[in-house]
Amino acid sequence: MSKIRRALISVSDKTGIVAFAQSLAKHGVEVISTGGTYRVLKEAGVPVIGISEVTQFPEMLDGRVKTLHPKIHGGILAVRDLETHRRQMAENGIEAIDLVVVNLYPFAQTIAKPGVTEQDAIENIDIGGPSMVRSAAKNHAYVTVVVDPQDYEEVSKQVAENGGVDLETRKRLAAKAFGHTAAYDALIANYLQEQVGIRFPEQYTVTYQKVSSLRYGENPHQQAAFYREPLAASGQITSAEQLHGKELSYNNINDANAALEIVSEFTEPTVVAVKHMNPCGVGSGETLAEAYQKAYDADPISIFGGIIACNRPVDEQTAAKMKSIFLEMIIAPDFSEEALNLLKKKKNLRLLKLNQQAAATPGYKLQSVGGGALVQEKDIHHLKPEDCKVVTDREPTAEEWEQLLFGWKVVKHVKSNAIVLAKGSQTIGVGAGQMNRVGSAKIAIEQAGEEARGSVLASDAFFPMKDTVEAAAAAGITAIIQPGGSIRDEESIVEANKHGIAMVFTGVRHFKH
Repeated sequence: MSKIRRALISVSDKTGIVAFAQSLAKHGVEVISTGGTYRVLKEAGVPVIGISEVTQFPEMLDGRVKTLHPKIHGGILAVRDLETHRRQMAENGIEAIDLVVVNLYPFAQTIAKPGVTEQDAIENIDIGGPSMVRSAAKNHAYVTVVVDPQDYEEVSKQVAENGGVDLETRKRLAAKAFGHTAAYDALIANYLQEQVGIRFPEQYTVTYQKVSSLRYGENPHQQAAFYREPLAASGQITSAEQLHGKELSYNNINDANAALEIVSEFTEPTVVAVKHMNPCGVGSGETLAEAYQKAYDADPISIFGGIIACNRPVDEQTAAKMKSIFLEMIIAPDFSEEALNLLKKKKNLRLLKLNQQAAATPGYKLQSVGGGALVQEKDIHHLKPEDCKVVTDREPTAEEWEQLLFGWKVVKHVKSNAIVLAKGSQTIGVGAGQMNRVGSAKIAIEQAGEEARGSVLASDAFFPMKDTVEAAAAAGITAIIQPGGSIRDEESIVEANKHGIAMVFTGVRHFKH
């Protein structure tokens, strides 16, 4: 048990600090403090010693230098069991500091402010705070470090009962402290790299904040947790408000994220149904109810147990349709009172309120691999009709153009190899994740059945041979959109012309593995 006789408290987040300091003082702990924290504690009647009284040196350079002093760091870092350390402390008038309570300047909150200047950001980089935290965490054999107000209660309890904090707790708090400073430094590094345009630095640092522990991962034998970026943009799954239903699972969150990425492609009322990270039905309409009906009709079997994302508030009419089948989750910008009353009758149905972005937010995607990670920019490319090239004798009609662009928005989010058939602003067939492209096309065509006739086909990548066009022609598909770029493009163009199919090249592929 490490006894606590002297504590240094310097916090930006002053949540609960007065009560904590009062508890320490009550149990005979001498409290040292700095700047704003000193004033808060003094005004609350806590017996407190100013940092300058300890260092015999004034706080200076606008507060940049106050704790960077041997009487502070010597008091924290001294190895209590070493006679040489004890002697040197005595010779230099250094008293031991047994508890360090520090949280850092609000750098994340500062750079999140609209219009923040680089100077403001730099001024909110804490120097003394991380130094004290790291010193205390390093010397956790003797010193307790606290960076999170959530830990005040446990430390107060142990001090009250035992006069100090046990080693197991000190180790846990030290690990948390190093995580705290690592996350802080990662944010600073990322900010400065952005300022100078470094996108893929030699040392790639990332940090996330825990949202919740999950019951399990993809499967019950895998443990998992849910994290968010400290500066995550609004409109993403991490900022959703759950209104009803069971807690979210690992797979729920993954599927919900996929559904949100797809629905963000559309501005008209749209509903997306997702199963296992792939869209099983997407529909757009004049109303949300119409859009939902199209998404449902696209694949009434696969939508069962699916995740639904909407880009309009759910009204009573749409809710009544949704209530008729088993769904895992519905995500929408809002729900009318009548819709909520209907949907809440399904005890386990998860309802998430999220005002998602009209367009995907730029950023990076991380994929773990054995011993490392792949990092790439998010695929937020948006196709413009003027960027396309008609390569066949026949140009698409206005209606075909509309459906080709609809299909292209969806196929971008289907696992490769990907084929999507679209008709009437609705997916009617989706072929996903096959080892060859014609295999995906056959799955999509089979799913569409007779509806394939008169539909359009979207492919996430080029056709390596003409077999996909042959399959499309046999099914009665009238137009195709694909990236182009194969050395055998001409074969596919000739085949399309042979059957009067209009074909468009985008020059952009959308592999999704």
